[in-house]
Amino acid sequence: MKRGWITWDKKEIPPTAFEKRLNTAKDYLAKRDLDALVVYTDIWKSNQGRYFSNFMPYWNRALLVIPREGAPVLLCGLSPRVYPWIRSVTILEEIRPGANLVQMLQQLCAEKGWARVGALDLPQFPADLSIPNGVDVPWLAVHPTPDESELLMYRRAAKMAREILEAEMPFGMGMTDHDFIGRLELKFRRAGAEDLVILTTNGDTPPLPPTGAKLGDSFSAAVALEYRGHWVKVARCLAGLADAPKESKIELLSGPYPYEYCSRADLNDGALFAVFDEYRERGKRLFSGDSWRQAPEKADLL
Repeated sequence: MKRGWITWDKKEIPPTAFEKRLNTAKDYLAKRDLDALVVYTDIWKSNQGRYFSNFMPYWNRALLVIPREGAPVLLCGLSPRVYPWIRSVTILEEIRPGANLVQMLQQLCAEKGWARVGALDLPQFPADLSIPNGVDVPWLAVHPTPDESELLMYRRAAKMAREILEAEMPFGMGMTDHDFIGRLELKFRRAGAEDLVILTTNGDTPPLPPTGAKLGDSFSAAVALEYRGHWVKVARCLAGLADAPKESKIELLSGPYPYEYCSRADLNDGALFAVFDEYRERGKRLFSGDSWRQAPEKADLL
């Protein structure tokens, strides 16, 4: 799904959402006297470029360049034969081909007369991409909190993860973890999940990849799911949970990389996060968790 079929449903994310996101970035550039913002994207790090343009590469890598004035430009290592497809599923019109992204960026800067450019999360750029006169721009500077279009996608992803996992848990007991995960993957993929990580445990370990073990009455399952570039995490256990002692871990979902561990004190208003609880009952480790949004007064379930 993720790279077998890429599309843009404008009812889910309208073009106006991208206009607002680009304007936020351009306002930041103006305040910092930067001529453009460079966003690196590849098959492993695609969500930031997707946030601003809806572009997600099948393979290879690219630089999305957002000028302080004017429309964004994609410097792309992909063959020009796929450019009509790119234009059909993104806001992009100008796409420039080439294998040497740094050289292409230098040419664009010379052409436009740009002296200083920002680079989104510059320390995370590949070592071979040296951005000339690049100034590091933190992700939170241009993405302080998820917007309404993002929240809609996150909530759809969480609803999908929650409903399918809860409906399928009773069927897992007695199945091998391979079979149960295959059953879940079929359900999730048909519902539109783009990327998926499913882990299970019989209560003796944390949730782990499948090994062929038969699932018993103390098994738990954890699902990390991506829908349209928006990651959520949900975990459930088959056994009912009493008021047993628990340990909780928090993972940030709305940062540049999903699933970075953090504390509650690290969460700003509007941040999206997952809480992963571990309970101990009858000598077994039971796991449950869900995805949340930090609000001024309290956290809201996505």
